[in-house]
Amino acid sequence: MTEKLAALMERARHIVMSGPQQEEQRRSFAYGNTKIENDLITRKMVDERAEALKR
Repeated sequence: MTEKLAALMERARHIVMSGPQQEEQRRSFAYGNTKIENDLITRKMVDERAEALKR
């Protein structure tokens, strides 16, 4: 691992995400993983399901 990468990883360890940032990351993760399995999945579909689960 390069020194530059190691420094970036160390900085990332100390980042605290806000609630909205965590939600954005969760949706991005869900989209990325489902898109691999099903090319018909859209970000809009993930957002709609996430909103439905909030209720």
